[in-house]
Amino acid sequence: MNRLKVLFHVNESGRWQRVLVNISNFLNDVGQGNADIEVVANGEAVSIFGNRCLLAGGDGQGASCGTANGSLVEQMKKLSEMGVNFVACRNALKGQSIDEDSLPNFLIVVPAGITEIATKQAEGYAYIKP
Repeated sequence: MNRLKVLFHVNESGRWQRVLVNISNFLNDVGQGNADIEVVANGEAVSIFGNRCLLAGGDGQGASCGTANGSLVEQMKKLSEMGVNFVACRNALKGQSIDEDSLPNFLIVVPAGITEIATKQAEGYAYIKP
């Protein structure tokens, strides 16, 4: 099987769990290492990274951490360790007043999420928006 290139787009916080399940299912089907996967978060979806529990080291396990956001970030971290790239839009982060220095260390910030999506599609990535 040729290496697949897939872009998952998330712009609503309520979609994160579905996206992460889709990615896990996708990896289970094609096998780890057989795909380039990028997740682009823009719009309101970046708001989960503004949770105070992420400020200390970005591990999502602070004492005051809500289980929803902490669990999502932990799932993202595990997927990133499997090679999934997580990207956040700088414009959206600014719009949500989120300091880039407070983000989890696996998260890559790009100037504009929409530009990142267009670039990846031009590179042959399949676009998926769960």
